[in-house]
Amino acid sequence: MTKMSHARRSGLVAFAAPSFLGVATLLAMLLSLSIGVYPISLAKIGQIVGSLAWPFPLPDHVDWTLKEQIVVQVVRLPRVIVATMAGLGLGLSGAALQGMMRNPLVSPDLVGVTSGAAFGGVLAMLFDFPSVGVVGCAMAGGLAALGCTSMLARLVHRGTDSFVLILAGVFVGAFFAALVGIIEYLADSHTQLPGMVYWLLGSFVNADPRKVAMITIPTLGAGAVLMGLRWRINLLSLGDLDATSLGFDATRLRWIIILLVSLIVAAQVAASGVIGWVGLVVPHLARTIVGPDHRRLLPASALLGAIFTLAMDDISRTLFTQEIPVGLLTAVVGTPLICVLFWKVQTRGWTND
Repeated sequence: MTKMSHARRSGLVAFAAPSFLGVATLLAMLLSLSIGVYPISLAKIGQIVGSLAWPFPLPDHVDWTLKEQIVVQVVRLPRVIVATMAGLGLGLSGAALQGMMRNPLVSPDLVGVTSGAAFGGVLAMLFDFPSVGVVGCAMAGGLAALGCTSMLARLVHRGTDSFVLILAGVFVGAFFAALVGIIEYLADSHTQLPGMVYWLLGSFVNADPRKVAMITIPTLGAGAVLMGLRWRINLLSLGDLDATSLGFDATRLRWIIILLVSLIVAAQVAASGVIGWVGLVVPHLARTIVGPDHRRLLPASALLGAIFTLAMDDISRTLFTQEIPVGLLTAVVGTPLICVLFWKVQTRGWTND
């Protein structure tokens, strides 16, 4: 009876967790808007954000100052949205890839997209393209890396062996990382190189409405399609034979998922630089909460990724005199965390968390 009660409680927690994480994400966004060098109360944050969404004219007298509205609307809101979208996309992408390839050590940069997007971005910086050019080149570089990985994997193995795809992604990623190094070597050490290095470290400092649009549209669009495919990912996680027996083209479905993930990751790198470990650590954390069923795992990973990234950004801009790039913090926190989680799940099997 005790075991049945425990199983029933675990099932209830897994069912309610996505809703709870959704509320927690909204609270984390409001908290991120309120803290900083110029703190603002949560009550005023709610009023200012509500006024931005209110379609009718506001009364002449409001409870907040013009300075507070500028801080929230111009400085913090774009940054919080970009950070939320980055974490949401990386968490969702990591969970989809891990389930699709039945490999708990897979992360979104598996197919070389991160390195490809980084190469496109620094190449645009080398030629002094405007910010929209940097974003466009980064996305083009990410998709080009995907194409290289796909062609290499098909040349080596025409089946659906995920191990071949992983190796192809490692090789392509290493190639584009070398190209990034060449661009950095050619860049002007006084005017161009510092900006390239800081961008590659990953940061939300220069978030603006343009970057909000560049990361939000691909993330929500591709993410919605991934959410619609999440029950099919359950089939892929069981094996290609099960998916094929139910009438699904496993190879085609696999490449559709990879294309969607590549678009999300390329948009994230273009908007905020390289932010690693989120797509690897967050799905493990989400799996311990909601279990391996991707119908709940994907939304939980997306929301938990947003919370994790927001927390790292809050720490980077509040606990230190000089802001530390978020990409460094995610690596510092993520490395020991994934070691503990990997040790824990290895004792029980990663699909039975």
